[in-house]
Amino acid sequence: MARAKASATMMPPPMPVDVRLMQTAAQALAVLGAIAIGAALLLWFVRLPVFALRSISVDGEVARNSASTIRANAAPKLAGNFFTMDLQRARAAFEAVPWVRHAVVRRIWPNRLAVTLEEHRAAALWAADDGNDKLVNHHGEIFEANIGDVEDDALPRFTGPEDSALQMLALYRRLQPALQPLDEGDIEQLKLSGRGSWRAELEGGAAIELGRGSDDEVITRAERFVRTLRQVTDHYQRPLQYADLRHPDGYAVRLKGVTTVIPKEPTRKR
Repeated sequence: MARAKASATMMPPPMPVDVRLMQTAAQALAVLGAIAIGAALLLWFVRLPVFALRSISVDGEVARNSASTIRANAAPKLAGNFFTMDLQRARAAFEAVPWVRHAVVRRIWPNRLAVTLEEHRAAALWAADDGNDKLVNHHGEIFEANIGDVEDDALPRFTGPEDSALQMLALYRRLQPALQPLDEGDIEQLKLSGRGSWRAELEGGAAIELGRGSDDEVITRAERFVRTLRQVTDHYQRPLQYADLRHPDGYAVRLKGVTTVIPKEPTRKR
């Protein structure tokens, strides 16, 4: 009885190594086959015609372009369907449309795109070195668009290094009200030299050299100039033509029809 019990509890001999390898390989192939079938089904599913792009809804700021114009410009650059479309590339396609600053693109199940736009709002003209004038928006960004589309003829003109547009817009917003009490009108052109010196040209033809320094320093000089200029113009009854505020202890002015240059005496004939 003891021998029978002992033989009944004996473990079967282990399978050969080659058999175990064959079983493992068979299991791996079965898993890979299932994955391949699943991938093929998924690929078939996402390519169903029902997911092909059917419509694009456009909303947000569309004052410069109609929704149909925006779709016509961007649609040829779109590729893929509801699942495969690259939303980053789609956003870039809409932002390439003139006057579009920012676009948000969303998928709408099962075959639509929803696009929300933000347009550029022109704050100034930008005089480019190559003669191809551009525009500056309210965020201080330079952008290209048809300048003829701008209805506001009173936009100031900026001239300076291309990376200074935001800085120039910030100073303009402070300088314009500071110079407003002058009778020469609004700032027509604001210039920033490569050395950081500011110059403002007014609608009435007057030019003001503001010099270098921080925005606060430039504004302080401009406000001091405006407070005291009235005494000079009232005395001579002439409008301002030119002012130089770069002097440390004051400023120099030139009025229309008034000169501080002493004429030379004519040479006497002997």
